[in-house]
Amino acid sequence: MSDTTLADLEQRAAARRDRPSYGHDALIACDRLVRIFTTDGVEVQALQGLDLLVQQGELMALVGASGSGKSTLMNILAGLDVPTAGAAKVAGCDLLSMDAKARLRYRRDVVGFVWQQTARNLLPYLTAAQNVALPMQLRGGRTSRRAKAQRAEELLGMLGVAECRDRRPHQMSGGQQQRVAIAVALANDPAVLLADEPTGELDSATGEQVFASFRRANEELGTTIVIVTHDQAVAAEVRRTVAIRDGRTSSEVLRRTEIDAEGQESLVSKEYAMLDRAGRLQLPAEYTEALGMEHRVLLELEQDHIGVWPDGQGPAGN
Repeated sequence: MSDTTLADLEQRAAARRDRPSYGHDALIACDRLVRIFTTDGVEVQALQGLDLLVQQGELMALVGASGSGKSTLMNILAGLDVPTAGAAKVAGCDLLSMDAKARLRYRRDVVGFVWQQTARNLLPYLTAAQNVALPMQLRGGRTSRRAKAQRAEELLGMLGVAECRDRRPHQMSGGQQQRVAIAVALANDPAVLLADEPTGELDSATGEQVFASFRRANEELGTTIVIVTHDQAVAAEVRRTVAIRDGRTSSEVLRRTEIDAEGQESLVSKEYAMLDRAGRLQLPAEYTEALGMEHRVLLELEQDHIGVWPDGQGPAGN
């Protein structure tokens, strides 16, 4: 065993109690989030105590297999679904306690959403400029029609689709429709922009153009953006990729730029396992299979790390 004493453990526990509340400084904070659906009398846990923090100004990706819970999470963050238990806050809005009126205001003012299906993002009988102006009109307020039209033109120009101003959706390519959809989602200057597989129906070249529009919105407007994607090219382009497995965050890839002694820049990626608020850790399957870990493992607390061994093994041959 290590030299760690009971007094050391008590001191660390006291330090944990003195920490600020979980997610107090995050724009998005999900704390032990649970969502249970009942289908034909059978309960399905889509989210099983998921934790997630997103800081203001981040551009990040969520990945995971079908059924992992990522779309359920996005629907909750978008105000389209309500969690069963846990806590979820976005830009100071409590997603569990909002009534119907507050939820409508939240969807209109706080979050923007881009669907995978281009037909869901735009009204077919409106031009691109009219589609972008519509959320501002629904919001009301004293902003003049001219100011709304000017903002619509500015957003379309920033996203590289100014030429689509007077076109209706059927007169645009799929990539143009998605970039106009991003402009629609940004119209009311939301704190968070959510996108569910926004490049899923596009070829790789067009998908790159659409992702470039997300990056531009993030850099020029400072909008926090969370993208659900199966597209590895998109996932590799962001600084942070969080993987969801079995209704919980399982791993996270962080990327940063490093400069070597010769002044050459390179992108360095490092993958981490996620430790949730209940102390649960999802070890990668390839690790546990390689060491034959099943059912239970042996843990040893050391001075600066925790040792994990298959049952029946360990540093002392236990």
